[in-house]
Amino acid sequence: MPLNHGYAYRTRVDVSGVSLSLAEYLARRFPHATADEWTARAVAGEITVNGQCASGDEQLRAGMEIVWNRPPWNEPEAPTEFSVVALDESFVAVDKPSGLPTLPGGGFLEQTLLFQARRRFAGAVPMHRLGRGTSGIVLLARTEAARRAFSRDWQRRAVEKRYLAVVQGEAPAHGVVEVPIGPVAHAALGTIHAASASGKRARSEFWRRAAQGGLSLVEVLIDTGRAHQIRIHMAAIGHPLAGDPLYRAGGLPAADSTALPGDLGYRLHAWRLGFAHPVTGEAIHLCAPPPATWDDFRRHIPDK
Repeated sequence: MPLNHGYAYRTRVDVSGVSLSLAEYLARRFPHATADEWTARAVAGEITVNGQCASGDEQLRAGMEIVWNRPPWNEPEAPTEFSVVALDESFVAVDKPSGLPTLPGGGFLEQTLLFQARRRFAGAVPMHRLGRGTSGIVLLARTEAARRAFSRDWQRRAVEKRYLAVVQGEAPAHGVVEVPIGPVAHAALGTIHAASASGKRARSEFWRRAAQGGLSLVEVLIDTGRAHQIRIHMAAIGHPLAGDPLYRAGGLPAADSTALPGDLGYRLHAWRLGFAHPVTGEAIHLCAPPPATWDDFRRHIPDK
């Protein structure tokens, strides 16, 4: 497991922290560790308050800056090589491999697309996020003007996102899924995103491109971008992604499931991306063929 260089986590005390001790505040703000554990980190010299080494029992005031200088840790293994699909001064589009998280989280920091992309393109900002197990096109802005332009287009739903997925069973030739997505109970995490009548609006349209061996290849156009939307929607209509360890038919995890959203095993690929150039307004249409693990369906997938 690769050892990273550590990271400085910064937070500023809000009104909820007034009169609490540092250790109490951190335990409430970041409950993955107890107050005693935060005190131990302070005693080890890992935490500062307004630039001064902390002991853990400081009484906090609103506006104080707390920094936890987390020492280097071993990150889970992840593939870090990616190819460039398109590049100019305003943006870069890359082909993310399955297994590489887009953003830090869950123990990942340097083994992420964000960190690896910035080694080649300083300051690049991902405009959307693919799940760890999802491969394919990720668009990153290289300038602040491009970031603002892309953000406006995403909010207006002016970006076209088409995916390929391998699902269980023979999927219908065509369909639209509008099952709402929201938090539901999960045995390991408390809650996760899944099909929920009280969730937020979500819309996916799909076409079956091929069916063989008890599996179907589907093309999916998403109108919204909810977390794990395609995995949830295809499962909701009775065709979960083949190999998905989390979502079952109905779009929910099994009641006792300890599988996590970042667990691998399914095939989902961000295949096509269409957007307006942030400076010229030119229509850009990008395509990234799926990886070699899709060879059983490759003849059904156009290269462009």
